[in-house]
Amino acid sequence: MRVITGTARGCKLVTPEGMDVRPTGEKVKEGVFSSIQFELEGAHVLDLFAGSGQLGIEALSRGAARAVFVDNSTKSLRCINENLRNTKLTRLAEVINRDSYDYIRLTAQTFDIIFLDPPYRYGHIHKLLPLAASKLRDGGSIICEYEKGAEDISAPEGMTLKKIYTYGKINVAVFTKPSEEDDEQ
Repeated sequence: MRVITGTARGCKLVTPEGMDVRPTGEKVKEGVFSSIQFELEGAHVLDLFAGSGQLGIEALSRGAARAVFVDNSTKSLRCINENLRNTKLTRLAEVINRDSYDYIRLTAQTFDIIFLDPPYRYGHIHKLLPLAASKLRDGGSIICEYEKGAEDISAPEGMTLKKIYTYGKINVAVFTKPSEEDDEQ
């Protein structure tokens, strides 16, 4: 696994070992970042259930201003910190050891882009989407990775489903929140 493009292009990333973590494949990651490429410059990003931190790191490498990485696994937190050091992106990041649900409920921060890539088969996306939507800035996007064949997901109130991409056994849904400019048109 590596950073695809940007300032950290080609840097290899470490991943936590074990069945708990399922890193996003490079084809999926390329598709995700193609869909939000024009939103990244200067963005504030949240990588929830961060795992290795690869989605937030890719966003930083491509011009995001800041990324918050949230995970409650010690193995994951070690990997995120090592990957940030190796990519020289530590100064742009905040790594938080916390349950993702607690974090999204209690944080006062808001974000331009939120990555939701929780463990499959637990219904996390349905529970987290409304919470994440409340922390999203106008004009922002939520990117959800989930198992193909899982229950369909729908846009939280005030958001629009932009597109669902399918990559083999994985679906990626991109939700957007209209900005004030969109409302005026």
